[in-house]
Amino acid sequence: MIIGIIPARYGSTRYPGKPLIDIKGKTMIQRVYEQASKAKCLTDVIVATDDARILEHVESFGGKAVMTHPDHPSGTDRCWEAIQAPWPPMGEQLTPPPSGEAGRGLYIINIQGDEPFVAPEQIDELGTMLDGSVELASQMIPVTDAELLFDIGEAKVIINEQFEAIYFSRQVIPYLKGIDPQEWHKNHTYYRQVGMYAYRADILEKITRLPVSPLEKAESLEQLRWLQNGFKIKMGLTTYESHCIDTPEDVEKVLHFIQ
Repeated sequence: MIIGIIPARYGSTRYPGKPLIDIKGKTMIQRVYEQASKAKCLTDVIVATDDARILEHVESFGGKAVMTHPDHPSGTDRCWEAIQAPWPPMGEQLTPPPSGEAGRGLYIINIQGDEPFVAPEQIDELGTMLDGSVELASQMIPVTDAELLFDIGEAKVIINEQFEAIYFSRQVIPYLKGIDPQEWHKNHTYYRQVGMYAYRADILEKITRLPVSPLEKAESLEQLRWLQNGFKIKMGLTTYESHCIDTPEDVEKVLHFIQ
């Protein structure tokens, strides 16, 4: 079973209330929900929010939503609280809440609440990786130009032969000795992380109990906490880009790109 959870926090620092902004006649959260609902791999789609306005709006268009604590530090923590709700919208199949060995047969895909045009096919790509043995999973895309490679807003990832993440960094890794940095992407296959996270439920329970790690604090990347504590993150190749809306200006940029 794979459940899609869309964390939707009202009080965004850079764009307060953005789940409810209008994008061509529909709110952003409705667009995310409708796109996610088209994914064939998902048993259900649920919005996990901290605000009654978002919950009521989701229910008004026929979606499922659950209230969660307002002070979660990340969407990962909000996902864990959401799947513990022993009442609808989760339904009887998740009562009692999955924990320990009982959580090995359930996966949660954390679908970004600020990507109104997320492709259902991208969700399904991630879903095909979740075979019961995978603890955590995400996606990556090759870097094709130097500007993107050196953008510290993009998390780069290096992998082993099993397509498991070795390390994530905002800096370029690896360093290519003796080659002009502007030519690095032409001499080595670099990857950047895109898309979503998938968690096996028993692993999600464990990682939400971990304290912030030194590597996570250094790079401000929560996935480094998981790696530093010995968990494995399977990486899958995708051709789908992530188009997030973090500021009001991003709305027009995303619409222009999609059109």
